[in-house]
Amino acid sequence: MRSTAHHADVIIIGAGVAGLSAAHLLTGAGLTVSVLEAAPRVGGRLATDEVDGFRLDRLGPLLCATWPELAPPPGLGAPELREFAPGVLVHSEGRHHRTGDIRSARGALKAVRPRSSAPRTSRAPWAAHSPSAHEPGALPRGGGRSGAVTGAFDRARLGAALSRLAATPEARLLARPERTVREALAETGLPARTVDGVLRPLLTALLSDPELGTSSRCADLALRDYARGGLCVPAGGSVALPELLAAALPPGTVRTGVHVTAVGTTSVRTKEHGELGCRSLLLATGAGAAAELLPGLRVPPFHPVTVLHHTAPVPPPTGRSLVLDGDRSGPVAHTAVMSEVDPSRAPRGRTLITSTVLGTPPPELDRAVRGHLAALYGVATDDWELLAAHHDPEAVPAMAAPHDPRRPVRVLAGLYVCGDHRDTSTVQGALHSGRRAARAVLTDLAVTGPHEGSLPRAA
Repeated sequence: MRSTAHHADVIIIGAGVAGLSAAHLLTGAGLTVSVLEAAPRVGGRLATDEVDGFRLDRLGPLLCATWPELAPPPGLGAPELREFAPGVLVHSEGRHHRTGDIRSARGALKAVRPRSSAPRTSRAPWAAHSPSAHEPGALPRGGGRSGAVTGAFDRARLGAALSRLAATPEARLLARPERTVREALAETGLPARTVDGVLRPLLTALLSDPELGTSSRCADLALRDYARGGLCVPAGGSVALPELLAAALPPGTVRTGVHVTAVGTTSVRTKEHGELGCRSLLLATGAGAAAELLPGLRVPPFHPVTVLHHTAPVPPPTGRSLVLDGDRSGPVAHTAVMSEVDPSRAPRGRTLITSTVLGTPPPELDRAVRGHLAALYGVATDDWELLAAHHDPEAVPAMAAPHDPRRPVRVLAGLYVCGDHRDTSTVQGALHSGRRAARAVLTDLAVTGPHEGSLPRAA
């Protein structure tokens, strides 16, 4: 089988991050691998388009810098990651609330230390846009809520909770009672203002689930990752990650523009090259495409995501902060001045604002979004220009309770499936699923060797 370019020990269908991560383990164990991708480029949903010098993500997922799977493969540099400012900026009830770094009690308290030595009428840095109810100019708080973002000690309590979560082993998290995120938030023991003002919009952004029907176990894993490393994006666009993985594979491993029409355990049929033989086959496509090739494979429901990119004459004054909509008052769930977070995504001197709409997009999308962004940023948006808008109805597989975050990757000996729909519906879940599938292939082929070291070990 190693004698021709049309055969390999393992054929992988799909050159997204799941298939590419599997290819690294398999080639590191000495197997020949052929990755077949129907699109003209690698990356799958992690696509980045170039428009007038801007680099625009079609999906734009939020990553966590401490994910083990983002460590560099052997012989290749680590992906350049651009971090958001610590904490988040929540917009609620007509004003901004800066949380500071809420990932630890120490960080939350440090953010408000200057308050003790400042005059009573001055505002702490974290509350620069959030006067208290006793200060002039405070807005009335409706609905019986005591403010969307809490005081210093409530934030310290949240930081302490996140610190404990960061130190909790994954096995213990997966052993916790499972419910929906909505139900779990009601039982955190934290004040309602902390839950509604910080945790709810943050989890909505992390899970791409505005109704928070996701499994609480998946939410625990997402919050743990956030508490460990904060949020970041790859420099130059999300496609930089799969391109880095593809570049580290042996030359000729990845073949784009190849359409697979049928699969078996020892062969695939393609439009361009006929039948190709193999010892094992790994499907690393999205759930829908995998089910087309393997009828009967379960396809989960999806969370639709729409990403919009605008340019503005003057950048909004939010810096590198991720801005969350705490009130769900419009279509935008979260937004950021992406040219501040990652300057390589915009031409010098130009501003790029990237915003995410979850669920079904509204009519007159650009007008509705720009109206909401005017409220979220507190600036006029009439002269903002829409660069691109991309809607994906199957952007994120739903993880409703009960959800198994480690769904089997072995269909039968010689036939395997991986992807975010077999794990958690995140980039990390796709990477981890690919590695699990590769290990299953190696076990069934009785291949031994130093393959465990070819990629960093998952937590």
